[in-house]
Amino acid sequence: MFSIVMPAYNEGTHIYENLLKTNEIVSSFCDDFEIVCVNDGSADNTEAEIKRAAEECSSIHMVSYTPNGGKGHAIKTGVLEAKGDVIGFLDSDLDLSPDHFEDFLSHMKSENADVVIGSKMHKESKLEYPFIRKFVSFGYYVMLRVLFHLKVHDTQTGVKVYRADILKKIVPDVITKGFAYDIELLAVANEMGAKIIERPIRLVFTREGGFSRIRFKDIWQVFKDTFRIKKKVRKIRKENRKAGKKHA
Repeated sequence: MFSIVMPAYNEGTHIYENLLKTNEIVSSFCDDFEIVCVNDGSADNTEAEIKRAAEECSSIHMVSYTPNGGKGHAIKTGVLEAKGDVIGFLDSDLDLSPDHFEDFLSHMKSENADVVIGSKMHKESKLEYPFIRKFVSFGYYVMLRVLFHLKVHDTQTGVKVYRADILKKIVPDVITKGFAYDIELLAVANEMGAKIIERPIRLVFTREGGFSRIRFKDIWQVFKDTFRIKKKVRKIRKENRKAGKKHA
């Protein structure tokens, strides 16, 4: 089974339509899947709209809680609820189409990969994207190369696929709750010896404003969380050296 985790925070205006659209698209190339939509303490009608979609479509399931815990916490909650042996992440605004998963799943199989991530920096990616976000993405890339030796260019794109057995080993010990969770998951998977590959994406940025819900204080928090992750990874490396091997 393929599980799709979709975190949602104050997405009441679009979440009903986006969930049904996701179901329609994924069902065109996958016979066995579920959509786990996580209502991350929304203050609007997001919960009611997810319920409405779930009543119409049996593949849609809702997890809901309060208060708002951040995107990382929502992903963690969804992963722990997911039943599939492959788990994908998808932003609920659908700036990134669910049809990316068809390519990701195909390449996961053909390249025997453990993790497939979308990359805005892939040479084949097609973007309509604010410059300020491109600048921030490049900053993440430099930081990841220096701190974690990660051979990926973009950790923050909101469409990814993981082998569930690897992901479920990682998420119980995740120490970040916000936007840095992507970095933590990939850095730990890398230390486990997981094969991570990047695929091109098509992105049309729909939210108004260059940063939308991502504020400067969120970026600062990512930088602080990243150094916490670095300490965690250093500890994992030390344990790996003692064990004498990496394994996924």
